[in-house]
Amino acid sequence: MNTMTPLATDRPDTLSTSFSASYAGVVAFIAVASEGSFARAADRLGVGRSAVSRSVQRLEDHLGARLFVRTTRSTSLTGEGELFLENCRPGVERIMQALEEIRDLRDGPPRGQLRIGATPAFGRKVLAPLLGEFRARYPAIGVELVLDERTVDLAVDRIDLVFRDGRLDDSQVIAKQLVPMQMLVCASPEYARRLGLPASVEELADHACINRRLGNGRLRAWEFRIDGRAQRVFPQGDCVYNDDELMLQAVLDGQGLAQLPAFQACELLRSGRLATCLGRYAPDDGGHYLCYLSRRQLPKRMRAFIDFATTHVRALNLDCARWGEYHAQSEAPYAAAAEAAA
Repeated sequence: MNTMTPLATDRPDTLSTSFSASYAGVVAFIAVASEGSFARAADRLGVGRSAVSRSVQRLEDHLGARLFVRTTRSTSLTGEGELFLENCRPGVERIMQALEEIRDLRDGPPRGQLRIGATPAFGRKVLAPLLGEFRARYPAIGVELVLDERTVDLAVDRIDLVFRDGRLDDSQVIAKQLVPMQMLVCASPEYARRLGLPASVEELADHACINRRLGNGRLRAWEFRIDGRAQRVFPQGDCVYNDDELMLQAVLDGQGLAQLPAFQACELLRSGRLATCLGRYAPDDGGHYLCYLSRRQLPKRMRAFIDFATTHVRALNLDCARWGEYHAQSEAPYAAAAEAAA
């Protein structure tokens, strides 16, 4: 006669117990760890702060471990919390993504918080002036603009979208090219009248060159394409700045030449306040890109910003490499092309 071993009734069903006791707590835990705050986690999940706190407390009770160190000023992970986060983040992030997508469909207009990264120069000159109109169009979307020279890690730094210069090799990142990234050797018309401008890259050695110190302590190379080959040059100069706006002001003040991105120079070329030279040695276009982590379904707020930024940044017409070419015969920047473009 066949016999069956009865299931032990005094042993808890691990799956059902874990699900009922900790599912909401895990979601809340991931949100708090990602946002660094119970309040921001509640906003992200669309629930009250007390609900998030209770869910995390029940999870800690269930695990028998403290996951966060809470003070009046900060919330940080304990050692156990860091280990738990590392193990459960991938699966829970997919669940949270699904929840966000469904909430987007349910709630109608785009809503929620966006963290947007950019370099300080591009952020101040191009992005910041656009944010007022974006917020007016989408008042339920909050925006945090994070300006940083370093290459951010979208996941680690909790950045939704970032604007980057040049080509990317990260296969996990979607990179959408917005506009060209032209690099222009620029001077003030006063400098050009007084000292002339170089006709070749070698002649940079005869001029006052203004260099840019990067966040890693190195000087930024001047990039050119000579005889079909990309070349990086480090011209000697007495002026070095670690800020793009200060470097631009030094050029406008007639202190020397600098290689500037087109988004900084275009308006000044149109108005005749800057002149360019060495255009035939311009480097290959690296492009300005809008980047975000690869996701099959993007939240409405991200789609709304991507569409808005693409339209408005491209409308700025930052393709201006020849507008300010200096002509010694007229002792003035060549402005006809700029007037026609305007």
